[in-house]
Amino acid sequence: QAHLVESGGNSVQAGGSLRLSCVASGYSYSSYCMAWFRQAPGKEREGVASIHTGVGSTYYADSVKGRFTISQDNYKITVYLQMDNLKPEDTAMYYCASQNGCSGLTLERNDYPYWGQGTQVTVSS
Repeated sequence: QAHLVESGGNSVQAGGSLRLSCVASGYSYSSYCMAWFRQAPGKEREGVASIHTGVGSTYYADSVKGRFTISQDNYKITVYLQMDNLKPEDTAMYYCASQNGCSGLTLERNDYPYWGQGTQVTVSS
């Protein structure tokens, strides 16, 4: 059973940066697909970025391309989301999620059975 713990959420002003971390444990696979999602109040949870920990390939939502970067540490235990040039519309609860292995580098919520508890990001104008 995979276990995910996020950290790094905070309140920042527009134009600022934050780095979120997701520590993963309990996997049966040597590599897998992980993703960051976010959910703002009153809105659907949306995928932000995903990564294949085995080959390092990544995929981003159009709304964050060029501003956010997903990466992993060398031990493939921690996945990061570097968020630069933050905007007020980036305000949301951010969740780390994982697949069982990797069926595809997607941002579809239903592809990810394992979720962390979330970390809040608030961007003020």
